[in-house]
Amino acid sequence: MIPIHSGQSLTDHLVALACHETAALPDAALRMARRSLFDWMTCGLAATSEPVARLLRGSAVEEAAAPVASLIGGGKTSPRMAALVNGATSHALDYDDTHFAHIGHLSVGIYPACLAVAELVDASVDQLVAAFLLGAEAAIRVGLALGPVHYDRGFHQTATAGAFGATVAAGRLLGLPGDRMREAIGLVATRASGIKNQFGSMGKPLNAGLAASNGVECALWARAGLSSALDGIEGTNGFLPTHSDRPNPQAGLRADFLFEAVKFKLHACCHGTHAMIEALLAMPARPKACQVEAIRLRTSPRWLTVCDLKAPRTGLEIKFSYAWLAAMAVSGISTAREDSYSETMATDRQLSALAARVTVVGDSSLTEMQAEGEITSSDGLVLRFGHDLDASVGPEILDRGLRAKAVALLGAEVAERLWQQTMEAGEGPAGDLGALLRAA
Repeated sequence: MIPIHSGQSLTDHLVALACHETAALPDAALRMARRSLFDWMTCGLAATSEPVARLLRGSAVEEAAAPVASLIGGGKTSPRMAALVNGATSHALDYDDTHFAHIGHLSVGIYPACLAVAELVDASVDQLVAAFLLGAEAAIRVGLALGPVHYDRGFHQTATAGAFGATVAAGRLLGLPGDRMREAIGLVATRASGIKNQFGSMGKPLNAGLAASNGVECALWARAGLSSALDGIEGTNGFLPTHSDRPNPQAGLRADFLFEAVKFKLHACCHGTHAMIEALLAMPARPKACQVEAIRLRTSPRWLTVCDLKAPRTGLEIKFSYAWLAAMAVSGISTAREDSYSETMATDRQLSALAARVTVVGDSSLTEMQAEGEITSSDGLVLRFGHDLDASVGPEILDRGLRAKAVALLGAEVAERLWQQTMEAGEGPAGDLGALLRAA
């Protein structure tokens, strides 16, 4: 448990998180954090040829005045730039984990900051994982304090709340004392940014990279002696009151560990669509695509502004289209394979015709992890479907799914080596992980 004291502010709580004893971290949470490390590296290695990854990697090599931190796909650069590039690269496929209390992606905004600083200070894998876990807990708490209205207003929580998590994680690895950590948190309060307007463009994965690089920079600045507003989160004109209509700092004061509720993606598209896809794939008697008269989907209203594009023009936009993804699932087209998301798929006439028969409506009785609906067949039969991503999944099934995903994206040999170095390595240097990423 994480101690909470009377009169404690959210900033106090984040500082306490950063200083939490490693030995007191729950084994199950650390194991989940290792799964997240494995999945983050899988997503990053699979995306090295993505345009956003190549462009940023080239820019980073040019900046490499202090080449101490590894780049996914090859080379070294400064810690700040490595965090930026690796964050954007690992989010380029939109295939990374999601935490629904945080309302964002934790690994892609925090692990890149952890690895960059871990290589700088020669930390171990154990130290890296512990720093990530506490950074993730910090990001979740800032997300809770901001509330759903922050995301609904158009902010990308991966980049905003995520930057606080990256700062806590980076500061812990740097060994910042409490007073310096407080300065780092104040500094990132003025740097954290990111908007959902970028969804469907290279700006979305860049948001994750910015969260990571902001965390590294603010932690390094604090170590160098920069000062900040010490109430940068809660104070007048601070981050919470300027970024949320209903900020609630008390909601972020939690004694329990929250990261274990993270959800991993097994489909290469927006996580808001996964409950629908799982529901359609699980139907025991799903009609063939040519027999579908109509599909009616009910989902949380929050997702309607995120993943309800009616006519996607690119492979990226397909990832945010309920209608297109429903058509793909019913047609037997894999939503797990990255090569399913192409401009050719976006202009497919048969998919377009089927997608036009999909109706999506918001249902406030459903959570962000639920989807329900009906398929009406050409003979008038109505078949119901539904799924809840919050349904419990055992660790063996989860591990099997993550390893299968890695094999599909990276090949069996690389996937096995990655599993061994992330899930089994302990006191070994985190730099070994950097070497694996550079060799891609």
